[in-house]
Order: sequence, then C-alpha cells, then structure tokens
Amino acid sequence: MKKRTLGRTGFAVSDIGFGAWAIGGSWGDQDEGESVKALHAAIDHGLNFIDTAAGYGGGRSERIIGRVLKERKEKLYVATKTPPMAGAWPPTPYDRAEDRYPEKYIRESVEERLKNLGVEAIDVLQLHTWTRAWNANPTPLHVLAKLKEEGKVLNYGISTPENDQDCVVDLMKRGLIDTVQVIYNIFEQQPAAELLPVARETNTGIIVRVAFDEGSLTGKFAADTRFAEGDFRNRYFAGDRLERTVARVEAIRELVKESGYTMAQIALLFVLADPAVSTVIPGIRNVRQAELNTAISDLKPLPQTLIDELRKHLWLKSHWYSGK
Repeated sequence: MKKRTLGRTGFAVSDIGFGAWAIGGSWGDQDEGESVKALHAAIDHGLNFIDTAAGYGGGRSERIIGRVLKERKEKLYVATKTPPMAGAWPPTPYDRAEDRYPEKYIRESVEERLKNLGVEAIDVLQLHTWTRAWNANPTPLHVLAKLKEEGKVLNYGISTPENDQDCVVDLMKRGLIDTVQVIYNIFEQQPAAELLPVARETNTGIIVRVAFDEGSLTGKFAADTRFAEGDFRNRYFAGDRLERTVARVEAIRELVKESGYTMAQIALLFVLADPAVSTVIPGIRNVRQAELNTAISDLKPLPQTLIDELRKHLWLKSHWYSGK
C-alpha cells in the first residue's frame, strides 16, 4: 500500500485509511466480531491509519480499535476526536470557545480517549467541530498545545464543520494546527479552491472524510433504497435528497463506464489525485470492504482528462439555484 506524509506530523500513513464510525454504531446493526475482523484485514493489506471519535458509539469504536492495537505488532496511527460540550452543532457564531471546549473538559476527554484506546499518547487529537467565531481567540488550541508539551497528545487538528469548511484556513496559515479533516469528494469540491492549496503551503496534514458521499458515490443506491432504523443515512438522505443524488451518480456512472474502474475506485482515486491529501478514510465495517478499499491504493492514478470531466460534477448543494 502506498504511503503519504501526514503533513508536519511526519507520520508515513497509508493513503487509504480506516474510517471507524460504522463500527461504533449509527449505521445500522454492527457485530463487534465483524468489526475486529475488518480492522485486522485492513491492516493485513498494509493499512496503518485509523480514524475514530468519542462520539462513535459513545467510545465503542475506540475500544474496539484499542483491542486490535493490542493484537498487532505493526506501527499503527490512530486519530480520534473530542466533541464540544452540549450545544448547537455546528457551534453558532455566538458560542464561546471556552464554554464549549473548556480546559477541564478537554483534559477529561483526552484521558478517556487514552483509556479507550489503551495508549499512552494520542497520535492525532481532533476537535470534532469548530466555528470561525473562535479564530481570533482559539483557546481550545492553546489547551491542546499544552497537552502536546505534556506528551498526552502528539499532534492535533480540527475536523471541519460541514457548513463552513474554510473557517480553518486562517488557523492553518497561522500554524496553529497540525492536521485538518475535511469533506472532499466529486460532489463537494470547494476545498480545492483554498483549503487544499493552503495545506500544501503550510504542510498541514489533510485527512479526507465522506469521499463516498455517505455511500452514494459507490453507485450502490437506488432512488427507492431504504436504510435500517437507526442508520444515520435516513437523515442524510432525507426528503428527496436520495432521489436527486442517485440521478447525479448515474450521470457519473455513464461518464466512467468505459474507464475500467468501479464507481468506488473512481471516488477514492479522485480524492487522491490532489497531492495535498495525506489520506482518505472510507468507512469500513467488514472484511470485504477492507479488501476492496485497501486495494485501491495500488491502482494507477486517474488520467487527467477524466479528472477534468469529473470536476464538472461538483454539486453546490447549499445554493438555491443548484441544490434542487
């Protein structure tokens, strides 16, 4: 499996990582034994980067990962996330950073992350959301800097809020964060305008999430697809969003039908085409997905002509004139 450097962390991480939300819950029933097998299969195929969060099953995902870490001898890198204290998600412009991420709370959360993972230091600790209202006085980042000095956290960053991903650009330019986790895919290409170029300039590690647009870009959904009770995608594809999404995916399928790539391969290779991307973390919940996703690392890059055509499928979902 190919490796890339995760920005200034210096970590040589697999370009395909393990997105561990589903093994914690919120995506329908998930057997813990199957989760463990999926992690082992991915690692057996060369994957060495895993992304999780406190909120993935209330620490369940972290605990499963911690179990697997004890069973492996390879050097594995784990990024996890601390959410803000209870309140609006994403934070509003009127929230105060010291109220949503107070130092005592951050420290307690870090101790819980360490315990769940069974490690002495967190490779990458990410704040699970942010608002640009805090950029002028980013007190939570100062707390993380202290934790880094203390050796509890080796590197830290931010997982972008969906509504304003560019809010972290100023922090990147000021050298205040080591990594950024961002939504970037064939539909969501706005990071290519500023965030990704700034990452290259500042040597900020980029972790890409939602590369499959919560599964749609694999081409496996139909307009009448139904998700299990408790599955996050019931909300993500609410109303007529699934029907509209499937129509756009079918247009992409028509474009790439002679390319020799599957839809899932196209989706991940599109993301990896940008040199600013350190790793992409598709959700993996079983051995088959682990095998298919890790194998994409060894494929030839997409030709530039195809990338240029795929760029035309960006979808400005939040704009009234193109979000319908």
